Amino acid sequence: MRFHYIASQPNGKIVEGDMEADGAAEVLVYLAGQGLKPVSLKIVKTVEEVSRWKFLSQTVTVADKVFLTKFLALMLKVGTDLFKAVDILIADFEKPVLKSLLIEIRGALEKGQPFYSTFAKYPKYFSPVFINSIKAGEASGKLENVFEKLSVSLQKEQELRHKIRASLAYPILLLVVSMLILILLTSFALPKIANIFTSGGFKPPTFSKIVFAVGLFIGKYVWFILSLLAVLIIAAWFFFGKTLIGRNILNTVSVKLPIIRGVMKQLAIQRFASTLSSLLYSGLAILDALEITADAVGFKEIKDSLIRISREGISKGSTLGDAFRQEAVFPRAVVNLIAISEKAGHLEQVLQTLADFYESEIEASIKSLVSFLEPVLLLGIGLIVGIIALSIIVPIYQLVGQF
Repeated sequence: MRFHYIASQPNGKIVEGDMEADGAAEVLVYLAGQGLKPVSLKIVKTVEEVSRWKFLSQTVTVADKVFLTKFLALMLKVGTDLFKAVDILIADFEKPVLKSLLIEIRGALEKGQPFYSTFAKYPKYFSPVFINSIKAGEASGKLENVFEKLSVSLQKEQELRHKIRASLAYPILLLVVSMLILILLTSFALPKIANIFTSGGFKPPTFSKIVFAVGLFIGKYVWFILSLLAVLIIAAWFFFGKTLIGRNILNTVSVKLPIIRGVMKQLAIQRFASTLSSLLYSGLAILDALEITADAVGFKEIKDSLIRISREGISKGSTLGDAFRQEAVFPRAVVNLIAISEKAGHLEQVLQTLADFYESEIEASIKSLVSFLEPVLLLGIGLIVGIIALSIIVPIYQLVGQF
């Protein structure tokens, strides 16, 4: 078990620290051997006891990772050693999940374990790119630069997600409001109008009868329908968002839709350029970097191409440019830039420039997608409302014509 002690030196100076021991007696013997007089001694819960449940009950956000990497980069840049930087973070962080993580990192460092090893225990929160960048940075001695690069990369990723969400906010709001209006019309207004016609002995046209029948059915079972719809939405969100099979099905369907496919491909190329740039900048070998990037892009065609480039191209002696030229999935401009930058020796910088370019292209594509969705949604809602209105107006017009 782990103990935290506070002790005084013969000159009266107070010192404190942590120690792994089988019992308090072992700690006291150690302190006596060091000429220290114990002032306080308490058991510190193990990292497994403290942090595991917190990682299950909380999450590490992108903003948390940005702050963590940015702070560590700054501390290392001004000459602070890694132990001191982690201790400062432990004292300043208020979020329990991050404090637990940092305590575990400090414990690992004290045992001589590499810095990346703690992050590798939590793949749910830290991607292979994040972990391998730190691993390569430790091996190459560029940990400070790696942290700085990671903070910039994560911040750009967060900004891109915010831009996409902001662009899609209005169409989603429009869809929700439209659905609410339709539910009100079909479950409350339409059944009352249908009852007026059916109870008055008037026989409306077949078209109106069908619409009225739908309205009466919805009005009768509205709460059941709404409950079933809520269950289906939650089940779909869980299946497509939380399970591997669901995500694969969603990706397969998405890439077959022309407009969405274009945006997803741009996102994949941007992620490819940004990820590969970060990994190469960290000092990772090109073959390992390509394999990790392939798993990160989230687009099957590009993933398969990167694996072929690594295993059938570069590993067999081809240059990076020649290997990319064999893959039609990449735009010619991207292939040419990679080939030129490889010869010039500036591959990491060119890839980052390419990632920034595709980030702006994604914004433009999202705006085009939104401008397409808005009129489609409005047209669809208008068509449904028009059908309901027509089913009411036609029998009223016939009824008036009888007098």
